[in-house]
Amino acid sequence: MFKKKQAENKTAEAENKSKLKEKVSAQNEEENTEASEQKPEDKNNDSEDLRKKLAELEQKYNEVEDKYLRAEAEMANMHTRFKKEQEKLLRYDGQSLAKDVLPVIDNLNRALKIEVEDEASKQIKRGIELVYKDMEKALTSNNVVKIEALGQPFDPTKHQAVKSVQAEDGQKPDTVVEVFQDGYMLKDRVLRPAMVVVAQ
Repeated sequence: MFKKKQAENKTAEAENKSKLKEKVSAQNEEENTEASEQKPEDKNNDSEDLRKKLAELEQKYNEVEDKYLRAEAEMANMHTRFKKEQEKLLRYDGQSLAKDVLPVIDNLNRALKIEVEDEASKQIKRGIELVYKDMEKALTSNNVVKIEALGQPFDPTKHQAVKSVQAEDGQKPDTVVEVFQDGYMLKDRVLRPAMVVVAQ
């Protein structure tokens, strides 16, 4: 009796397993059918997402490339600017020293214009003249030259008119007739304009 009941239970269990398998199989088929039905939409959604991501990445790349190109251009500009400034510094090297020396030249020049009669004063004057010549030579060797003014046409870039007088016979208008203070140039740059009197 017991064995019979056990056999019935096994049969019922086998039937239940079979039904369960059929049910799971049917459910899987249904899910597969749903999945196959959803695939085109999912594919469209996936490709749309990929397009968006690609567009974002392209935009980021363009921004980074733009920043890089700007930085590179800025570096090139800085390098050019630095090079020009360096060349300028080298070209006009010693400008401040030359400007400081010019008043000394002026004082020596004034001392040479003083008339002396006794021998001791003449000796001193000769010494001043030697110093003046050495100073001028030092300036010339460093590209500092005196601006030619007397008898020259007035040039506002090189001459500073402190006074104007009536032109006399033989004098052309707008001509420098007297120099109060010599002007100097360093290469092509005016260190100090000449202070002059101009005939009108």
